[in-house]
Amino acid sequence: MNTQASQIKTNKKQTALHLSDPVRKAIFILTLALCLTPVISPATALIIGLFTAQVIGHPYLHLNQKATHRLLQISVVGLGFGMNVHQALQAGREGLIFTIASISGTLILGYFTGKWFKIEGKVSYLISCGTAICGGSAIAAISPVIKAEERQISVALGCIFILNSVALFIFPKIGHYYHLSQTQFGLWCALAIHDTSSVVGAASKYGAQALEIATTVKLARALWIIPMAFLSTFIFKTETRKISIPYFIGLFILAMVANTYIPAVRTVSTSLITVAKAGLTLTLFLIGAGLSRNVLASVGIKPLLQGVVLWVLISTTALYAIMHWA
Repeated sequence: MNTQASQIKTNKKQTALHLSDPVRKAIFILTLALCLTPVISPATALIIGLFTAQVIGHPYLHLNQKATHRLLQISVVGLGFGMNVHQALQAGREGLIFTIASISGTLILGYFTGKWFKIEGKVSYLISCGTAICGGSAIAAISPVIKAEERQISVALGCIFILNSVALFIFPKIGHYYHLSQTQFGLWCALAIHDTSSVVGAASKYGAQALEIATTVKLARALWIIPMAFLSTFIFKTETRKISIPYFIGLFILAMVANTYIPAVRTVSTSLITVAKAGLTLTLFLIGAGLSRNVLASVGIKPLLQGVVLWVLISTTALYAIMHWA
């Protein structure tokens, strides 16, 4: 049986409701359409997606990873039409030192926690890179370079996506509790939340300025995928393979430039941002819908513990630094 058919069969077994395929597909498509309406927030979409995965099942699970990947990239580029180049450069400068410190610190801690929990080297490395740089995107880019197996990739992705889901809900609450400014919260999100989708989702709940700073710093952080991928070939002594470069970041920058310097673009920027935010909400629904029981069970306690330890240490350290020096 091929992988695609196996995924579909496994997904059917995991659903609590025994529904025919046409009914499941109809419910899924209706739910997906609901997530495009303004009444559903990104956080709510994630919850609906998680509920769908456990109760109804994802009838298009074999397409989910590619769909979320592309949809997130398009949404992020759309958000660029609401940002200003000068403010973005300022945010980038403010976040540079924090970014370098957090990435290097996370990778060092990841090495030692992996040894401590006796986790497979490649699984530990992927979790560390996902935590340090940009979640699933970093894992997807680095896994072929280190020749990671599908099982190892799934464990790392599952761990990162579970923690991303938690971050989307608790970060805004922590930010309000400590009375973080828009700038502080945007920086903290970009440094401490793994995936761009959850960074944007959490920051958008906090405010427009937080969203602008978080998105800019996070995308600048994502560029570290390139040197990390090259470094990985030496760490794991593998032959140099094709490295996935995040080209959509260039389109994001072009969108910012257009919004800053072309008056005609600014007249439609509000509509473009609305569409981009709807795309982000849909992305989070699909991420939740992809977290089936099989994915959750495959993670295992030790990799999840490593992910939690890394995340808590980096989050608290970054929060302390930002509150005192940002």
